[in-house]
Amino acid sequence: MFSDADVAALYDLLNPWNPDRRSDARFYFPLVMAAESVLDVGCGTGAMLKLAREHGHRGRLVGLDPDCAALDRARLRADVEWTEGAAADAGNGAGFELATMTGHAFQNLLTDDELRTSLNAIHGGLRRGGRFAFETRHPQARAWEGWTSSNPDDVVNLVDEAGRALRYWHDVDSVVGDIVTIRGTVAQPDGTVLRVLSENLRFLDVAALNAFLVKAGFEIDAQYGDWDRGPITDDSREIITIACRR
Repeated sequence: MFSDADVAALYDLLNPWNPDRRSDARFYFPLVMAAESVLDVGCGTGAMLKLAREHGHRGRLVGLDPDCAALDRARLRADVEWTEGAAADAGNGAGFELATMTGHAFQNLLTDDELRTSLNAIHGGLRRGGRFAFETRHPQARAWEGWTSSNPDDVVNLVDEAGRALRYWHDVDSVVGDIVTIRGTVAQPDGTVLRVLSENLRFLDVAALNAFLVKAGFEIDAQYGDWDRGPITDDSREIITIACRR
């Protein structure tokens, strides 16, 4: 038995939020700490907002996620607001100074309608001058080609909070247009499968992404191809965006 709660705990082990060790956390954390109010869309277990509070953030921090098990884990810290819901549920008129979508959560918005509805909601949840910071993998890098158990860099061996030795890896089921369907497998070290986690990801290029943002009323303040704020080039693996509600 590998429960939803176990999956949420495993996520924290696989994705520790540490600005001293992770370049994406190092990018987002100063933005969060400088903003009076923050809405973290797709907050998961809430690691980023928890750390912000631990480091003295005194403003409003709200985490939004549809995953009940992840939110149960987030709610272990009560001085942050945790709300069950999708990006489309971002509160209109809430007046946030900053909205974020980290961990490539933006790629879980799959259809044009879902993208439009979600971006409109996030735009509506920001105050004038408020910013939306997020990232999506650049399709030109074809990251999915490395998501396979035959790639040693994609296989993780670890011990979870319950003391179980585990192995985790990905497989790609399909690539159809700009949608990639993957499986994450949680197994015992001998390969005995405990849980299979399916996910669909959308890979938008810069032009398509920016068209959605502009249609939702955003102006693009900056876009980067890496976490050191380098420009987007033919070798970029990321499209890191800061967009503004004017």
